[in-house]
Amino acid sequence: MNDTTVIQLGLQAMLITGKLAAPILLTALAVGFAISLFQSVTQIQEVTLSFVPKAVGVAVALLVCGSWMVHEIVSFTTTLFSQIPSLVNG
Repeated sequence: MNDTTVIQLGLQAMLITGKLAAPILLTALAVGFAISLFQSVTQIQEVTLSFVPKAVGVAVALLVCGSWMVHEIVSFTTTLFSQIPSLVNG
């Protein structure tokens, strides 16, 4: 296993991490922006008003994208495990 292979595996791991985190983070960003816009328009400054909708939005995003996320991580892990003999032998 050489330096290029290690860098390639690290890059693949970071890309799959970004792909898996994107739906949750984008949902939290969109809901947070909408709630902060609502709070600034109505001048309601309640902490739970921003937390509860974000939690619900992230839960919905996990329900919608969960099976895709599991499929992606299982596919990545299967590919990685199938590459072990070639990685060990050089």
